[in-house]
Amino acid sequence: MRNATLFMDPTIVMFAKLLLAMVLGGVIGTERAVLAKQSAGTRTFGLVSLGACLFVIAGSYVDTAYLGVLNFDPMRVAAAIIMGIGFLGGGIIVFRGDAVHGTTTAAGLWIAAGVGIAAGFGMYAVAIFTTILSLLMFTGMWYVENRFKHWFEGHWLGGHPDDTPKP
Repeated sequence: MRNATLFMDPTIVMFAKLLLAMVLGGVIGTERAVLAKQSAGTRTFGLVSLGACLFVIAGSYVDTAYLGVLNFDPMRVAAAIIMGIGFLGGGIIVFRGDAVHGTTTAAGLWIAAGVGIAAGFGMYAVAIFTTILSLLMFTGMWYVENRFKHWFEGHWLGGHPDDTPKP
């Protein structure tokens, strides 16, 4: 008969998962802090990812420790993390007149939690690749979005900015 300890991660593996989640979340947050000049940055994103990973590791540990004694689903932990991050993200989003601010940062925190969940479940390559895609979306698409805004403002709202009348 198999013992539940065969399914548990050694402590060093748990530490590595937590470190990876924190670093990857911090990398995403650094883009928010440095390039986007947002208040939720490296520490916030790193802590969200670290916390999500911790909850998954704890849930997995409880699941394997009580294997056969108690029915526990680690995905319920992931679902609770997602709901909690939704609450945190809702607090970041601010309405000022007709403008909405903070939605990209809230989405980034949601992704950082997902990166932590992936690292916690041992999906290291997925966590790293998601971090790379997030940075690509934050930085690369920011450039594309601004180019489109500039183009549409010039062409759809009264002509191209270079077409101003000369005295």
